[in-house]
Amino acid sequence: MTTKKFMWVLLGVFIAIWLLGSVSQTMAETRKGKTFHYTSKVEMVPIPDTEGHFIGMIVREGVNTYEDGEQAWNKTVIIWEGIKGVGPFSQITTATYLDGSTTISRTTGKSGPITEFSGEIIHGTGRFQGIKGTVTGTAKTLPPAKGETMGKILSEWTMTYTLPPK
Repeated sequence: MTTKKFMWVLLGVFIAIWLLGSVSQTMAETRKGKTFHYTSKVEMVPIPDTEGHFIGMIVREGVNTYEDGEQAWNKTVIIWEGIKGVGPFSQITTATYLDGSTTISRTTGKSGPITEFSGEIIHGTGRFQGIKGTVTGTAKTLPPAKGETMGKILSEWTMTYTLPPK
């Protein structure tokens, strides 16, 4: 009886090893990069309760440069509320790569001299189809040049993500 039980246990162990070995492991990848972008559109509405209080929508466009040298076109749409340049925001960012693949992230943060943001990667196409992950970063706004409504922004960020097995 003990031998039969041992054989069933041994068979169960072999089956478990086979099943676990056949499941592909998904490893998280991390990419760091920088974005330099400018304001291509801004719509702000003053809120008359406090001096310098605004709510608005900002569109920024620019270039992502990754640590490995890859680049992508970046377009970010921001909904922002602030008093004298400081306040919370929510943004959707689309990065379009040279091969046509895209990633889309949704982040939130608080603007100020140094802006911090974090959120999730919500969609991808092409080689990023099925992507899931997070984004965290900081951004610094440069003083506006003559004729600019808002200064350009330099941000540094880290994205950690997984892709489904191929």
